[in-house]
Amino acid sequence: MTVQRYLSAAAVSIAAALVVSAASTLAHHATTAFYDSSKKVEAQGKVTKFVFMNPHAYLYIDAPNASGTIVNWQIELGAPISLKRTGWTPETIQVGAELKVVGAPSRAEGTYGICCARITRPDGTPIVAGGRVTEERPEEKK
Repeated sequence: MTVQRYLSAAAVSIAAALVVSAASTLAHHATTAFYDSSKKVEAQGKVTKFVFMNPHAYLYIDAPNASGTIVNWQIELGAPISLKRTGWTPETIQVGAELKVVGAPSRAEGTYGICCARITRPDGTPIVAGGRVTEERPEEKK
């Protein structure tokens, strides 16, 4: 095989790798298809599991649903790299910790999912010092 064929094969391989990586980046989903951002749901309970891995971290808590039955809520968080930038680590939340979660509920009927959540301790203090936990408040009219 000639040098020109090696270079051509290498160029094709690199181009294919770029196409595959670009496709996976573009395939990332928006949350509106899965969660209803026009509504808010609140869950307060004990952590049963904290999964800190790509593409999204997940938090699971046992808390009552609207009828008072204890269910295992699944809270979809951001990518671990984004969480790390705000101070989170795989050890930030421990199983058994009591947390309060407020966010957009899952659109799938009969499921208990939350996204885009504000997660605090029950008294409202942040999980990570300096973490973003401010509530959205309507502007006051003067």
